[in-house]
Amino acid sequence: MAKYASGKFAQRISDRSGMAFPYNEMVKEWNGSTVHISEYEEKHPQLEPLPIIQDPESLENARGQIADSRVFVGQIGVNTNLFSSVGMQPKTEAKETRLSTSIGNVTVSTS
Repeated sequence: MAKYASGKFAQRISDRSGMAFPYNEMVKEWNGSTVHISEYEEKHPQLEPLPIIQDPESLENARGQIADSRVFVGQIGVNTNLFSSVGMQPKTEAKETRLSTSIGNVTVSTS
């Protein structure tokens, strides 16, 4: 096995500043550059990819909604339209819009 010298008198050039520093005081950064201890910068946390966390979108063992057997007959709603206009002038009287619906009886027979 090969042995290396201790490097107590050796110097190395910093990849960041280009200055000569003692070989024993040099460290390697995350990007592969060899720099002096005083120039060392850690990897910024934003450079690390975040784990992909997926939002839950459905329920486990979900069932469809049960159809309502009751029939609704009656008035759905009344709309008072206050924001109508005639040309560039606003209307002075409100116009009422009434909506209603009804459903008759349904008979189902099987033969």
